[in-house]
Amino acid sequence: MPLTDYQQRVDRWISQFEEGYFHPLTNLARLTEEVGEFAREVNHRFGQKTKKADEPDADLAMEMADIMFVLICMANREGINLDEAFARMMTKVETRDANRWTRKPSLP
Repeated sequence: MPLTDYQQRVDRWISQFEEGYFHPLTNLARLTEEVGEFAREVNHRFGQKTKKADEPDADLAMEMADIMFVLICMANREGINLDEAFARMMTKVETRDANRWTRKPSLP
């Protein structure tokens, strides 16, 4: 599904409420919170910080989706087309980093 489809779905949901989209700084705080929750879980799973014995695992996929939701809200509020932005970003990395990493051998 194109990112614009996700953007439209989020917009339909947000548009049903009087409050609408949060202010950019509020969304930035929300994004920071969500990234922190994701970082905490990654650190518990793969880093040196262990969880408390009674602390359940978080759902990494949901933590990533929470980040995506807030980013989509921010893009929608600012009128940013994420499909176009993502295409520009991929062109940038495909050009800038074309020879930066060791390529895997080609298969016959």
